Amino acid sequence: MKFATFVALSVVTGVFASPQDAGTSTITIPGIGDGIQLGPIALCSNGRIIRRSQCCKWFRVIPQLQTEVFNNGQCHKGTRRVLQTFFHDAIGFSPALTNAGQFGSLDGSIIAHSGIETTFIPNRALGPTIEALRSIAIRNGVSFGDILNFANTVGLGNCPGAPKLEFLAGKSNSSQVSPPGLIPGPGNSATTILNRMGDAGFTSDETVDLLAAHTIASQEALNLNPASARAPFDSTPAVFDSQVFIEVLLKGTVFTTGGPGIQEVLSPLPGEFRMQSDFALARDPRTSCRWQSNMSKFDFLDADLNLIANTHIIIGNSALVASRFRAAVAKLSVLGFDRNTLDDCSDVVPNPRPQATNPHIPGGLTNGDLEGFCAGTPLPTFPESPGPLATVAAALP
Repeated sequence: MKFATFVALSVVTGVFASPQDAGTSTITIPGIGDGIQLGPIALCSNGRIIRRSQCCKWFRVIPQLQTEVFNNGQCHKGTRRVLQTFFHDAIGFSPALTNAGQFGSLDGSIIAHSGIETTFIPNRALGPTIEALRSIAIRNGVSFGDILNFANTVGLGNCPGAPKLEFLAGKSNSSQVSPPGLIPGPGNSATTILNRMGDAGFTSDETVDLLAAHTIASQEALNLNPASARAPFDSTPAVFDSQVFIEVLLKGTVFTTGGPGIQEVLSPLPGEFRMQSDFALARDPRTSCRWQSNMSKFDFLDADLNLIANTHIIIGNSALVASRFRAAVAKLSVLGFDRNTLDDCSDVVPNPRPQATNPHIPGGLTNGDLEGFCAGTPLPTFPESPGPLATVAAALP
């Protein structure tokens, strides 16, 4: 027994000496299943060290998700669809309706009861994603609520600049059909959206923070003209950044080809789709200041960069956007659950890729094209990209 313990701890020491990203493995340790608990740490069969042995099984799920859902690790349609499925399942939660005997939460009901929930108009395009996640969940013996949560953490991590999301596992496969009509839509007024989100337990600030997801979003059913397929909501749809908060406040001048689409309002760039709901929330007095604070902040003096002394510059605040989004998603992922009954498996989640862009005013536009709606707060100033007004490319298929 002492010899076996010594061997195990020797392996642990070796693994600690060669840390790897959560998506990789360097050694295989046979005979321990997915992992074993060694006091306050666990040793997984792929040689990784985490806190809980029951979380080790999620390492084998990562490559399956990347191959079968995310096209070998791209920030593309698979990521967008999983994020959409995750949100639509989770927001099917209403304490008011629960008190009346109707239930919903991030319990995987959109998978378990897909025959009903995919008839809801916002879910009609999610069938292939739901079936892919169902297959992976059954294959690995994990619940539908857990696979939705975990797939969202892995998919977002494929987008440069995204936060590393929390992952709490251990939800059962017991679920009930979500009541219809609980998913906010692109044509809803700011009041309707804030009331729906408030019923689910979210403040107006948290509602805006969740909309950071639109920085990697695109339209796929609001304008059916082929030339407008996958028209993104900002000019950097493969990067998780604060760009969407900037561009929704730029003066709109053009619709997408064949538009206006359903609930489409004028956008500042050809090829970019602007939803009426984003337009409204960016300009509503209850949310406009939070929206503007997600654009940028005072960060340092130019003198710190050996530039002109004693003058402030304002840089894009993508790190704050990511942090706020992470906090709001953590709350969303446990709606209807006691988080203290779940296992924190966040150390299995792969580290996201670093951000590759800086927030800016797109080419052909200037800071003078920004419209501010936060009373008493001046608009920030951003670097202006050179060149003529460009057409925004479609998001990755």
